[in-house]
Amino acid sequence: MTENDAREEERPAQGRSTQETHGEAGGEHATREAPREDGAQVGTGSETAGAGAPDAVIPELVIISGMSGAGRSTAAKCLEDLGWFVVDNLPPALIPTMVELGARSQGNVARIAVVVDVRGRRFFDNLRESLADLESRNVTRRIVFLESSDEALVRRFESVRRPHPLQGDGRIVDGIAAERELLRELRGDADLVIDTSSLNVHELRAKMDAQFAGEEEPELRATVMSFGFKYGLPVDADLVVDMRFLPNPHWVPELRPFTGLNEEVSAYVFNQPGAKEFLDRYAELLQLVAAGYRREGKRYVTIAVGCTGGKHRSVATAEKLAARLASQGVETVLVHRDMGRE
Repeated sequence: MTENDAREEERPAQGRSTQETHGEAGGEHATREAPREDGAQVGTGSETAGAGAPDAVIPELVIISGMSGAGRSTAAKCLEDLGWFVVDNLPPALIPTMVELGARSQGNVARIAVVVDVRGRRFFDNLRESLADLESRNVTRRIVFLESSDEALVRRFESVRRPHPLQGDGRIVDGIAAERELLRELRGDADLVIDTSSLNVHELRAKMDAQFAGEEEPELRATVMSFGFKYGLPVDADLVVDMRFLPNPHWVPELRPFTGLNEEVSAYVFNQPGAKEFLDRYAELLQLVAAGYRREGKRYVTIAVGCTGGKHRSVATAEKLAARLASQGVETVLVHRDMGRE
């Protein structure tokens, strides 16, 4: 477990596929919806909703805390991938305010996760006051506490060559001991304690999924990107598809000016021997890979579809593949990286 987890960008709504195409001039982006193949509320009172306003939806609240180095950021990232609104290192005194803002969002922020880093006694006192305030408002909250052995924590801090935030002029073990004592009462109040001493990142994610994903399997989000090999491979590609085994429409004079978005170009590409069969079998392969990604805690995959210039074959194939994934309920973003560069 590490404390260094990057945040992902905001994603489009599930069940839709959004396409970005690079414009011919100025590198501008146009966004459109890609085609698909298959064609409890509680009033919070005047201090929250205001006079005459409809009853607000009190968001579900999870507070993530625990030992530094035990995996708080990994747990928070897992909840973010499950659709929670996550706030990292929020001062405990501001937690009731965050819940209030969520209640005013008219249901847009239904689940909030707050990562609390208790670095001193005053912060801990503020957290106790905030929890009491939430309880007086009948706000449902859960506390997730990440625990780990001293040996595992020392090993993790030494591996990243960082001091413990509470060690001061002492040793790492001194900081761990001080933090453990400071958090002892909070640990006793926790609804869920996860010991990450022997867990890797994937195993921690699996435990969080089991607690918070409900009966729904965690979603996999896909980016399908067409590109031209002559401009280089996409650096973020997880899977690469090479469509250069098909004849190039560039050498057909009446098709050369168009792109793979053109119906005639697409028909030309998929009327070639093996083209439709390849698409069908690759879509089946992706179902198998996606199941494995979910088991390993991977939530995002970038599929790069390439041809020589990124204009004809790769674009037509990326369109079909993105539509196939969207029809299967996979949240899909479609990007044509190199179209218009020639």
